[in-house]
Amino acid sequence: MPWYAVHTKSRHEYKANFALAQKNITTFLPETEVWSKRKDRKKKIFIPLFPGYLFVEFFGLDNEKKIIILKTPGVVSILGKRENSEPIPVPDDKINAIRRLIETKAEVFTIKFPKVGEPARIIDGPFAGLEGIVVKSDFKKEFFVITLELLQRSVAMKLEGYQISKL
Repeated sequence: MPWYAVHTKSRHEYKANFALAQKNITTFLPETEVWSKRKDRKKKIFIPLFPGYLFVEFFGLDNEKKIIILKTPGVVSILGKRENSEPIPVPDDKINAIRRLIETKAEVFTIKFPKVGEPARIIDGPFAGLEGIVVKSDFKKEFFVITLELLQRSVAMKLEGYQISKL
């Protein structure tokens, strides 16, 4: 049976997953284990691998079934084509690859590099904490040029991927 990606409200993945399961709809919410920093300790918690998304399995997704999914608390939309809002199934090999990734318990990191023109913060090096605008980037080489407003002067800096974060 085909799988469909469902977009949820921010931080409503678990609520939507539970509500869909109550309606006897097969769901898949991939999770990853991460360290969470608390005030007094570090703790391992599970978070969604794809924040804001989960997967549902349906055969023959007609309008009636779409409405059942869309009326579920926490659900925003079913991913698909914009022209006619027809949901697009996620290939089974992609779902199987996600399942294998989760079963291996490999540590997964999501990296969000800033694009040209976006604000960014330097997180490593002598200028850590300063913010600026990305003026040039090369994602393959993880190379970025960022401009900083220091003393009313623009200064361009070359940074590597681990030294910069998106705001």
